[in-house]
Amino acid sequence: MSCLSDIINFCNSRIAVGEIKDFSGAYNGLQIENNGSVTKIGAAVDAGLVSFKNATDENIDFLIVHHGLFWTPPTPLTGPNYQKIKNCIDKNLAVYGAHLPLDCHREIGNNAILASQLNLPQSGTFLNYEGNDIGLVTDCKITRKELTQRLHQIFPRGIHKIEYGPSNPSKIAILTGSGQSAFEDIKRIGADTFITGELRQHHFNLAQELELNVYTCGHYATETFGVKALGEEVATKFNLPFQFIDTACPL
Repeated sequence: MSCLSDIINFCNSRIAVGEIKDFSGAYNGLQIENNGSVTKIGAAVDAGLVSFKNATDENIDFLIVHHGLFWTPPTPLTGPNYQKIKNCIDKNLAVYGAHLPLDCHREIGNNAILASQLNLPQSGTFLNYEGNDIGLVTDCKITRKELTQRLHQIFPRGIHKIEYGPSNPSKIAILTGSGQSAFEDIKRIGADTFITGELRQHHFNLAQELELNVYTCGHYATETFGVKALGEEVATKFNLPFQFIDTACPL
């Protein structure tokens, strides 16, 4: 058993919560507290009712999520919103949100871990938001075919590929989750290939026109890495069990 406040302090420091400004309405840090004690660490991508119920069914009492509860102006605690909060309070589940601070972390961020699993060396960052770059740039020494094979291995549920760039990429931009905001920056930074979670239909035309390789691997799937890594570090630091709550989201 460990103290909730000690775990919060560790998480806040590890991902520099106070230094990374997030999107308007987003909140990083402790979102729901429990009775102050933690016996099992969990991680999930989304702060959804199913994630919460599955976590409490597994006796998790501290859950790290990437997409937290707070994004928009306050909403009434009715229907599913009420059920989510009630489940946490009734089952003593603390919830900790970590969005952009976990996306852009150079060691345990979603982008960094994906680059590492692809064996692509980091060479820079891009897409500045409020003073911090949230995208990652990597060098590439492998063929497009080999890159595609590696992506299929990491994302067995499937990827979508749009291949109008070189068959031997040299610079790859990575932005997990939604890649819509990054598209205009890709050519500017000299990248010929873009790996992300999801895009809109018109980005297919842009990929053709800009002669880019583009791979979309799923918003959910590309954002499982960071919460797992942070959860595992917390569990190791405080000698607690850890479990990832997979909701098998296909999007």
